[in-house]
Amino acid sequence: MPTTLSAEPLRATFRIPKRKKHVPAVRARVRETLAAWGLERLVPDVELVSSELVTNAVVHCRVSFAEVEVTLHVDWGELVLEVSDPDRARLPQLGQYCPEGDEEGGRGLLLVAALSESWGCRELKFGKCVWARFRADRDTAEDST
Repeated sequence: MPTTLSAEPLRATFRIPKRKKHVPAVRARVRETLAAWGLERLVPDVELVSSELVTNAVVHCRVSFAEVEVTLHVDWGELVLEVSDPDRARLPQLGQYCPEGDEEGGRGLLLVAALSESWGCRELKFGKCVWARFRADRDTAEDST
C-alpha cells in the first residue's frame, strides 16, 4: 500500500459543549498541543486568542445544544487556530461591542488582531469558522545557532 505524506502533519481537533465552563479545557488542550509540537513560545498568545474566540462562540452562538470545534494545524510555517460553531448568521466584526451592555465586551477581537499575524472568518455550509494565524517557528536549540 503506498504511503502519502500529509501537507499538514501537525493537526489537532477537539470539540466542547457550548458552555462557558468548558473554556479552561480549551486553554489546557492548546497548551498541551503546542508543547507536544515544540511551539511553546506561542502558548501565551495562542492560549489567549483561543480563549477569546471560544468565549465569543459560546456567548454569541444562538444554536441550542451546539458544540464548538477547535482546530490547530501548521500550514506553510504558520500555526492556524480555527474555532467553528453552527451559527452561520453571526459573523464577528472588529470593533463591535457586546450588545448585552457588558462594558468589557467587544474587546476580544482587538486582542486577537493584536496577538496574531492575521485573523478572519468564513462561512461554512452549516456554520462559521473564525481563524487566526501565528508564525510557527519551532522552539529548538538549533534555531538559536
